[in-house]
Amino acid sequence: MRVPNAVLLLAIAVVLVLALLGWRRGKRLRVLFDAVSDRDLASFSYHHGRLEDVPLADRAMTQSDGRVTATVAALSAKESRALFGTALARSGIQPVWIEVKNGEEVPVWLLSAGLDPDYFSAREAAYVRHTLFAPSANRQMDEFFDEVQFPNPVLPGTTAAGFVFTNLDEGTKPVAVDLLVPRLGKAKSFTFFAPVPGLKIDSTRHDLDRMYPPEAIVHLKTESELRAALEQLPRWTTNKSGSANGDPLNLVLIGKRDDLFPAFLRRGWHPTEMIYLGSSWKTFKAFVLGSRYRYSPVSPLYALGRYQDLAGQKARESINQRNHLRAWVTPLQYLDKTVWLAQISRDIGVRWTLKTWNLTTHKIDPDVDEARLGLIQDMIYSQALLKFGFLKGPDPAPPTSPHRNLTGDPYFTDGLRAVLLFERRPVALGDVQLFDWERAVGRASRPKPIEPPRSESRPG
Repeated sequence: MRVPNAVLLLAIAVVLVLALLGWRRGKRLRVLFDAVSDRDLASFSYHHGRLEDVPLADRAMTQSDGRVTATVAALSAKESRALFGTALARSGIQPVWIEVKNGEEVPVWLLSAGLDPDYFSAREAAYVRHTLFAPSANRQMDEFFDEVQFPNPVLPGTTAAGFVFTNLDEGTKPVAVDLLVPRLGKAKSFTFFAPVPGLKIDSTRHDLDRMYPPEAIVHLKTESELRAALEQLPRWTTNKSGSANGDPLNLVLIGKRDDLFPAFLRRGWHPTEMIYLGSSWKTFKAFVLGSRYRYSPVSPLYALGRYQDLAGQKARESINQRNHLRAWVTPLQYLDKTVWLAQISRDIGVRWTLKTWNLTTHKIDPDVDEARLGLIQDMIYSQALLKFGFLKGPDPAPPTSPHRNLTGDPYFTDGLRAVLLFERRPVALGDVQLFDWERAVGRASRPKPIEPPRSESRPG
């Protein structure tokens, strides 16, 4: 009986150490336990899969520039586990497949730091999945990771392919392929937004391009037509029955998906998962551990007769804090671009409430205009915002007499709705234009600036 008791005491000691050190400091122990669980403990062997068995060709993306062609595909956690024989995603590592066809007469070099400034070397990615109990398996893992990493340089007239080990992204992976051609003194750059299977996001519920029949689409060609149509849109989100108002619909986004999604991804925004058992468990873990969950679900709010068509968030290090927005496709199109009605607010903490099934909810920053302004600035730096402006939206409310959302949080606003027009081509900071509609002048009750103390004259 002494051996089981000793094992039990050791397990309790490990749990206490993890609790005292914090989950982040205990990450190495977690990796160790994960690595052990990934092994065939009977033989301590290492088994990897075959590249041919991973369906990369089904979603590989290709671009060309002159005589150079780049192809990319990002592996999901499941695919990575099957190919590399270990759960790299548990360590926050995602292999990205890169293939470069070089038709130039000189070598080209792939800049891995362009894909991810904090990318992992092949040996580093392998090492974090090592176990102390299987040196032979560790050696086999090192050899396989070396074998499949991207080989530099790509010689003239050849095609090179392999993996770069990056930090984990789900849903969509931004991939920047920068190829240096030193002898010609130039570079070739490609930007991809590679799909990653496995993430259950709101937008997968609908075909966003066919939300309305063709005869229901309203085509707007002038700014005056656009303004008139936008001012007729709902001003608040509601509950499911439409009997109570929630957060203000303080945004309009205008752009095709290829205009909008890359802009948000460049600025660190991510799609949110649907609410289901798996996402609820991840949310609970992030809440208990005080960690970040980049794809944490948002609660459903209603507009245009349904809850949000998609949602996104820009997460901080804790799940308690984030910027998040919800968006609905409208039947409006301006210059053949989709018009989205949206709502944005900033979560600044978590509080208890009796108005949700889990008795908790995020607390929003009551200054919702600040979140609206912050998004405009964010999108300016995405280099995809062509034009923005303001028009009348929800009823204004001062800080002394705020509105309240569906969970009881107060918020105040100047009553304006921001309108953002996106373009896929890069837009320089100085080229951003303005819809000359309403003026966002801010509140008059701002704190007065602190005046410096007056210097006292001394008798000479």
